[in-house]
Amino acid sequence: MAWTGRCRCGQTTFEASAPPLITMACHCRGCQQMTASAFSLSAAIPAEAFKVTSGEPVVGGLHGASRHYFCGHCLSWMFTRPEGVDFFVNVRSALFEPPAWSEPFVETVTAEKMPWATTPAKHAYEHFPPMEDFPRLLAEYAAQREA
Repeated sequence: MAWTGRCRCGQTTFEASAPPLITMACHCRGCQQMTASAFSLSAAIPAEAFKVTSGEPVVGGLHGASRHYFCGHCLSWMFTRPEGVDFFVNVRSALFEPPAWSEPFVETVTAEKMPWATTPAKHAYEHFPPMEDFPRLLAEYAAQREA
């Protein structure tokens, strides 16, 4: 089964042919600035299961090793390919039709969190989770998703 998504104007579309590895809310200042909100929501989609189906995403936001991709027309922030990570694409979960997987399982960079912002995330980290926590988090998320 494939889940589809699109930018605000609909010119750039994508699909995910596998469910996310995990869902997240990021409270970092960069995400606050790029969303003009308190945090960004994302779903880590396995890289081999993600494809752009129409439109030509453009790089925006940061232009370094981590690439943020936007619709070339409406400039909606659609997905990120994080530096040094090739096994997933970090897709803005609210862009799925319907907005599947938008509830965050983990919240990150809570050290920069706006004091009034709350999420239902089951796990919170002041920065990013240490790499050794990921196997446990991914397994717990998968078990929850399947329940």
